[in-house]
Amino acid sequence: MANLAQVYLNGKFLPPDQARVSVFDRGFIFGDGVYEVIPVFGGRLFRLPHHLSRLDASLGAIRLRNPHTQQEWNDIFTRLLAAGSGDQSIYLQITRGVAPRDHAFPPNITPTVFAYAQPLKYSPPEQLAQGVTAVTAADIRWQRCDIKAIALLANALLRQEAIDQGAVEAILVRDGLVTEGAASNIFVVKNGRLVTPPKGPFILPGITRDLVVEIARAKGIPCDELPVKIETLTSADEVWLTSSTKEILPITRIDGRPVGNGKPGPIHAKMFALYKEYKQAFIQGQVD
Repeated sequence: MANLAQVYLNGKFLPPDQARVSVFDRGFIFGDGVYEVIPVFGGRLFRLPHHLSRLDASLGAIRLRNPHTQQEWNDIFTRLLAAGSGDQSIYLQITRGVAPRDHAFPPNITPTVFAYAQPLKYSPPEQLAQGVTAVTAADIRWQRCDIKAIALLANALLRQEAIDQGAVEAILVRDGLVTEGAASNIFVVKNGRLVTPPKGPFILPGITRDLVVEIARAKGIPCDELPVKIETLTSADEVWLTSSTKEILPITRIDGRPVGNGKPGPIHAKMFALYKEYKQAFIQGQVD
């Protein structure tokens, strides 16, 4: 991360090579913490209230108080972004802090707060034009996937399983139902209708996911939040993954078999155009 001008750590803005965290930090010892990734388009933090609302939900779920107000977060992010240019993303991490190793929560502990900004890496144009491949995998994660926790070993193992098979993403399946990707949400299209798994403990409530649902309903595209059976996935006309950094990416092969005709479909083209229209309006300050 030597290309970063500065990072934020516990109230200080520092060069990355001067930032230090104790080896007794509970984030390091237990993975006891949460994180957020916030895209920045045209210098504006994209759907910041939604990201901070999800941060509050994750912090509440692990019984941590948010260390900053929304205005304080905005001030921190603005200063980090000032050192860069173009579209960027903010990575924010909060751990419970430094304490003697004990599974029980220590009293009166000060959280560790870490953040930095970096250039936003978009999917290559050929992935949008041709789609990407995915594999299905058993969802081996825990039962609180709605918490955006920093303990991501299971997600990393599942993503690597996909990479080892020459795929971009692993689509996770639990008890015969699609949950989400290793680092994304999943949409399927059948007969012109868009379906995504409903929110619950087994999926992370994605900000881009929610925006796609919002746009679809506003523009008259049939969209349901319903359980997605593995059979529905394999017979879908289109399948997409969504995330803050990959946006809306078509999946055109799953487990070696083509999705639909093996090419990005017309509903994806329509939705991606509407998403870009929304993003441009956001950059111009026409929507928040």
